[in-house]
Amino acid sequence: MGILNLVNSRAFIWALLALPSIPMMLALTSGTASEDGRPATEFLLHPTGEFAARFMIISMIISPFRLMFPKNKFWFWMLRRRRYFGVAAFAYAAAHTVLYLFDMGSLQAILGEFWALGIWTGWLAFFIFVPMALTSNDASMRLLGRRWKPLQRLVYLAAVATLLHWMFVHNEFGPALVHFVPLLLLEAYRIQRVYLTESPSAAA
Repeated sequence: MGILNLVNSRAFIWALLALPSIPMMLALTSGTASEDGRPATEFLLHPTGEFAARFMIISMIISPFRLMFPKNKFWFWMLRRRRYFGVAAFAYAAAHTVLYLFDMGSLQAILGEFWALGIWTGWLAFFIFVPMALTSNDASMRLLGRRWKPLQRLVYLAAVATLLHWMFVHNEFGPALVHFVPLLLLEAYRIQRVYLTESPSAAA
């Protein structure tokens, strides 16, 4: 019973989601550089962005897997904690953005590349994350009422923007597609199940 209470606690889920940040924080606080001499603010851009995308994807695949395995206790457990993954995605995206600002060093440099496809899509994803993260709580659900779900569904636009950002910021398509193709397939399954074969009211 003690272990079960621990696993179901908020402290456990937050600790789990914070694990990837520990080596990142150690690198930043110690001033550790990468093997090729890049400062921590630069070489941590990639992992913070990756974990932002990964936690966003995890939060999105929960509903399709819940439909696929309706009696599975693990996916029910995940469904009840989906908002934690969304907030974690925002936290890593915020860290990614702060590191980018430090790495660029000046407003002129930031504005100089803003309209590149791989850059403005990243900003778009981040600005979508902000209101979603701020309203990922019970108080906001009660305050917004029926408007809460449409706001949270902006995650689909954020996902598209994140995919484009990941693919075009360094013109590397492979890693992004490895992460997003499974999400696309699972969402296609969910749409087929919910909107084509079942009542739309079953949509999560």
